[in-house]
Amino acid sequence: MKSIHAFLEVALKKRASDLVIKAGAPPSFRVDGDMQIDDSAPLTSQDTYEISCGIIDSASRDYLLRKADIDGDGDEPPFMNTEEIMERLQAGHEIDLVFTVPGLVRVRANLFLERGTIGTVCRIIPLSPYTIQELSLPAVLKDIVLQPQGLIIITGPTGSGKTTTLAALVEEINRTRRTNIFTIEDPVEYVFNDKKSVIHQREIGSDTQSFKSALHSVTRQSPDIICIGEMRDVETMDVAMAAAEIGHLVITTFHTVSAPATIDRIIDSFPVHLHRQVSTQLAASLLCVTSQRLARRSSGMGRLPAVEVMTNSPTVRKQIEDGETNELYNSIRDGSHFGMNTMNQALEKLYQNKSISYDEAMLLAGNSAELRHMLRHN
Repeated sequence: MKSIHAFLEVALKKRASDLVIKAGAPPSFRVDGDMQIDDSAPLTSQDTYEISCGIIDSASRDYLLRKADIDGDGDEPPFMNTEEIMERLQAGHEIDLVFTVPGLVRVRANLFLERGTIGTVCRIIPLSPYTIQELSLPAVLKDIVLQPQGLIIITGPTGSGKTTTLAALVEEINRTRRTNIFTIEDPVEYVFNDKKSVIHQREIGSDTQSFKSALHSVTRQSPDIICIGEMRDVETMDVAMAAAEIGHLVITTFHTVSAPATIDRIIDSFPVHLHRQVSTQLAASLLCVTSQRLARRSSGMGRLPAVEVMTNSPTVRKQIEDGETNELYNSIRDGSHFGMNTMNQALEKLYQNKSISYDEAMLLAGNSAELRHMLRHN
């Protein structure tokens, strides 16, 4: 029998961020953004079935152990029935599960059908959140998370480390401030241990029915900090801005490619007749928008974030309020006094520090012609 735990050990040795399982092919691993196919024998459909059963059993065991620790009662009914989960999977439902390999790693697994056989992708998550320093994130973020209220939006494409950055900001607060923090996630990935703060981690599906229901009640739960795993719809955006306006620090993620594009995307998500109102509300509540991509280190080992930062300077606030979002890029480029920089400026700095290569900088450039000009003159 093929063991998911054995494959995860290999993944960790390779420094992989993802493990991919499919019938008819060997396991593959995403290392520094690239897929690497293992040189072992191809997996059979029976292998992938057994691996998925092992994932379900691990997730169920995690839940039972957690309940036993909290309730002192080991007689809880099974959280999930393997046969029922398999029936759902065979009926075409994708399954999301999270489990922990004690002392090793946390895993977010997605199970799905692929031409009638079971496929699995496992995202590998460290047992403890990284710090801002460990991730080489902009130092200005340490100052921003000290603010008592406002909206912080972490953006970037899929796989750019948004969740890891969000966890680092929460951990910074946890280590330095005495606050009550609520996270609303789908699913819970990084698990926090209370330090100076008290942290409540609520998972969609098991702890609350939806982002909508959790957000409607969270402001009545005495929060100082509200973390929303992802802003997925207009209602979530509306609640996030409102919560930031009335005195909470709200941290969330969003799928956009730049800070200015984030502002446009949020405003355009609302009906046209509300654009002016949303612009005003966003200008008042916003603290910071970051947009990040992961760049390969010039050493060939690992990646580090290139981060665009837009803070809510007086100029940025006025441009958002007046709907002049086409001017935001210039304000970011010229706003170093307020802790701002464009993606190209972030890449330029990494290149000048010899952290990344010229080709890698150009690959990730927000404006390749501009960056080429910047690097030629430095």
